[in-house]
Amino acid sequence: MRIKVGVIFGGESVEHEVSIISAIQAMNKMDEEKYEVVPIYITKDREWYTGDMLKDIEVYQDFSLIKKYSDNVVLYYKNGSYVLQKKRGLTRRVVKEIDIAFPIVHGTNVEDGALQGYLQSIGIPYVGPNVYAAAAGQDKTIMKDIWSGANLPMPKYVWFYDTDYRKNESEVMEKIKKLKYPLIVKPATTGSSVGISFCEKESSLKEGIDDALQYDSKIIVEEAVENLKEVNIAVMGNYENQKLSEIEEVLSTNKFLTYTDKYIGSGKSKGAKKVPMKGTSKGMASTNRKLPADLEPKLRKEVEEIAKKAFKALGSSGNARIDFLIDDKAKKVYINEINSIPGSLAFYLWDEINLNFTEVLDEMIQIAIKDYKKRVSKTHSFETNILKGFAARGGVKGMKGVKGKLK
Repeated sequence: MRIKVGVIFGGESVEHEVSIISAIQAMNKMDEEKYEVVPIYITKDREWYTGDMLKDIEVYQDFSLIKKYSDNVVLYYKNGSYVLQKKRGLTRRVVKEIDIAFPIVHGTNVEDGALQGYLQSIGIPYVGPNVYAAAAGQDKTIMKDIWSGANLPMPKYVWFYDTDYRKNESEVMEKIKKLKYPLIVKPATTGSSVGISFCEKESSLKEGIDDALQYDSKIIVEEAVENLKEVNIAVMGNYENQKLSEIEEVLSTNKFLTYTDKYIGSGKSKGAKKVPMKGTSKGMASTNRKLPADLEPKLRKEVEEIAKKAFKALGSSGNARIDFLIDDKAKKVYINEINSIPGSLAFYLWDEINLNFTEVLDEMIQIAIKDYKKRVSKTHSFETNILKGFAARGGVKGMKGVKGKLK
């Protein structure tokens, strides 16, 4: 009997469309002999839909078709099963059952622990990081603070809230003055290079902060790495074991890797390698890159060792891509950030070590099953009922008085 895998994607996020691309790539590569793929699409207004038509990238050019021909559903636990049940209609029937959820989501409200929290609260096994690792992996300030505690090398940074900046801009700017220009300004919890600015002086810094504030309430400003070479590596596993992919060098004509570089691409960068992906949009696979990266053995080893430590420090699980910044002149490696659920699931990095996309997906599901078994083996509640003692002590009578005051 095949395992029913509910692939969840979309959501209220600025990376909504990127998630669609990643999910469709993955659904088209899952082993159909082992898994029954059930697409679960979350619209930008947070409605959930399912139906086989959602496996086709062309459908998303007209969202009215999705609402008309697929089923609007809710996922919950019912009579020992995890079901997708219709929300509307005279017969709110169960459309599908799933055994495990596979979130292929990017950005705020979905990748940041929000979706993982819902899945964990109803008890369904799910692929990828748990609530804590997902939240830390999405918030760059928490991520960097954890890595700082693990003594991992990073560019110097400061962060602040939007209210801090609006109430006392001069105080925030004084903090930033401790950093050396040029600077990178980022929204703390978005991804895919959305809202990021490269600032060479204070006037452009203020413009960068204003832009970032459109996307987030928490902003991070960090020193830009000189003589920059960007490299990425994927890590697969959990806190116990980690496997490493090949390392890529990402090529960009800009000061940092932009949204266009990652997901649209010009195809004009010299020395680039593109990864073919038949039948779907390419997503992150369209990015210009050198694969493998041109790295001397010492730097390669350093990237690999830091990647494992970073993955373990966050308690990550599944398949994450970790991005590095290298000062190519000083031969200094800095860790930049983790992508807990990377665009295209970084399949192209695993392909270079002879692990194809189908095998990557299978391994991610197997890791999730092991994580679920460990999670349910732990004690999460007690049989004692303290409410009995509360009632015996007149607790309910006391509440009547409170209710009267609240009327």
